[in-house]
Amino acid sequence: MHAVILGAAGMVGRLLAREIANGALPVSRLTLIDLSAPLSPAGIDASCIALDLSDTSTAGRIASLRPDLIFHLAAVVSGEAERDFDKGYAVNLYATEALLGALRDEGIRPRIVFASSLAVFGPPLPPRIPDSYRTTPASSYGTQKAIAEMLFADYSRKKFVEAISLRLPTVVVRPGRPNAAASGFFSGIIREPLAGLNANLPVPESTRVFIGSPLAVVFSLVRAAELSSAKLVGLAPINLPGISVSVEEMLSSLQDLAGSAVLNLITKEPDPEIARIVNSWPVDIEAERARRLGFKPNADFREILQEHIDELTRGE
Repeated sequence: MHAVILGAAGMVGRLLAREIANGALPVSRLTLIDLSAPLSPAGIDASCIALDLSDTSTAGRIASLRPDLIFHLAAVVSGEAERDFDKGYAVNLYATEALLGALRDEGIRPRIVFASSLAVFGPPLPPRIPDSYRTTPASSYGTQKAIAEMLFADYSRKKFVEAISLRLPTVVVRPGRPNAAASGFFSGIIREPLAGLNANLPVPESTRVFIGSPLAVVFSLVRAAELSSAKLVGLAPINLPGISVSVEEMLSSLQDLAGSAVLNLITKEPDPEIARIVNSWPVDIEAERARRLGFKPNADFREILQEHIDELTRGE
């Protein structure tokens, strides 16, 4: 099986490639694509290609590879998509539409696992989102993801591709450098203090967020690739399971692990725009369909924190 990862240089893409190299899926050929050429993980001879999804020639080049499986993780993240309207639409929507058209023109029907987002939901929100809840995005990023979901569903209905859209929870704790996502501080207030660095909390400690660890999200992507074709027929976008946690609870777990002094590295300078975006997202998700299909959440935030520490230990 030939698998392609779009957005392979990102944190989730790197972990997914690593797990594939470790045998998570029966992949005989792996192609990694991002704006900068990704690094090949140990254990597999991957083709690493630098491509700009917003370039008009890129979709055709990807389709010409004739992949059996595509993980579509590439995106302009939430905060950046809100600040740069044109860039967000160019990458998050128009490039996706071009890719679907190119795959159809090539005459192939790959399985596509699309990384969507809970940002497709927006106010007014109930305390817990059921699987059937309507999409009312309150950001450009959420709007782009919602439209892309519909494109994947329609192309699947017409049997041009076989796609499944996964609405990812906020991924915490993200390793590496901060990115432009509005949700980035949720990782920053854990990652930076553990490294002895300062971090800012731009929202009140009472703010709740629905999260999943990097590996929990990767295992969900793998699970989506494994689902039988029969289970994908008419399948609506999947709200992935996760855990609902407040910033206060996250910081309490951090203090239990690293001591109270670590909290002194966290400043509290409010950012109304970040608060507006984050508060437009759901804080809890039912995700019963996902659970029935074998998708699993983290047990609690302590497990997520321990996963991050273990990844640091292994140098990922």
